[in-house]
Amino acid sequence: MTLQEAFAGVEDHRRGPAQRYDLKEMIVMAICAVLCGSDSWVDIADWCEDEEAWLKTFLELSHGTPSHDTFGKVFRVLDAAAFERSFREWIASLVGAVKGVVALDGKTVRGSKDGPNTALHMVSAYATDLGVSLGQEGTAGKGNELAGIKALLDTLVLKGCIVTMDALGCQTDVTEKIVAQGGDYVLAVKNNQKNLSQAIVEFFDTAAALDFRHIDVQKRSLTEKDHGRLETRRAVFVADVSWMDKPMRDGWKKLGAIGMIEAEQEIKGKVSVERRYFIASAGVKTVEQFANAVRAHWGVEAMHWVLDVTFREDDCRVRKGDSARNLSAIRKFALSALRTDTRHPDRSLRRRRKLADRRQPNYRVELLGLTPRSHERTAA
Repeated sequence: MTLQEAFAGVEDHRRGPAQRYDLKEMIVMAICAVLCGSDSWVDIADWCEDEEAWLKTFLELSHGTPSHDTFGKVFRVLDAAAFERSFREWIASLVGAVKGVVALDGKTVRGSKDGPNTALHMVSAYATDLGVSLGQEGTAGKGNELAGIKALLDTLVLKGCIVTMDALGCQTDVTEKIVAQGGDYVLAVKNNQKNLSQAIVEFFDTAAALDFRHIDVQKRSLTEKDHGRLETRRAVFVADVSWMDKPMRDGWKKLGAIGMIEAEQEIKGKVSVERRYFIASAGVKTVEQFANAVRAHWGVEAMHWVLDVTFREDDCRVRKGDSARNLSAIRKFALSALRTDTRHPDRSLRRRRKLADRRQPNYRVELLGLTPRSHERTAA
């Protein structure tokens, strides 16, 4: 699927003179500009004006390129749900069937706060093996993150995947959605599920005191030393929940195991120990699968860090209507394209972004799968 084809299903609700600039062309222009370093509507409009001749290789641009005000107004009213649906379809065509760990996590777009209105909170699904976002769902503030998680899960195909989430996502109806979509899960457990948390903590404390006698337990340990910090991570996994009260056990769809990660850090002679507890579905059978899923979850947090540092998301003051949500999707379009680059794997994302901007039109074409207009005419 070409970038132009990806937006065929996005309906343009503008009428009359407001349709001076073609909607699908504006979307392609915005993605190209963000890929090449633009972080606001002003930046995007300036970049498109400078690169108009190159853009006309792929787009008609019968009225030239839009102003920053036009970009802002159009993306303010663009249906965010339809736009994100196109994003998911484009990603699916780019990476094919997803396997491995899919991490879900939320991030507040701080610059989107508008007076008394709550800042936009985005929930993202991140394929950790591929390094790409599979989709996003916007909510009004962090307090609505759980609703965003459920809505996003309904859009994902999770067969062959292990879904990871922090404790907020540890809900019985969330596990039902994951299993219904064909996936397995590893979910962090904290005091928002007090009874479950206490039961698991007590189980591991008692089992450890008895050296796990008569318990089929799997263990794995990994030690890393870096910049004066010595860290040992111990994973303990028990693929048996028959000890758990039946009503509690039956409340979690396909529950098959519990796990613990113990992280021991030594810095300048001071030692600290942290323990985290998890539930896992029956498809997670080994300590290696469990530990890998927990470790892989940091990938979605790393993506949020990249959006802040490389794409300056929190500094962006776009906030009206659906513009912040749509610009968030555009950033993820660009980031996914950069992540799938195989020509310059040794370069940082910042350097790849600059390379795409710096007289490298063929590089942009490769990253985004753009189709020249002459090819379109020939195909027609």
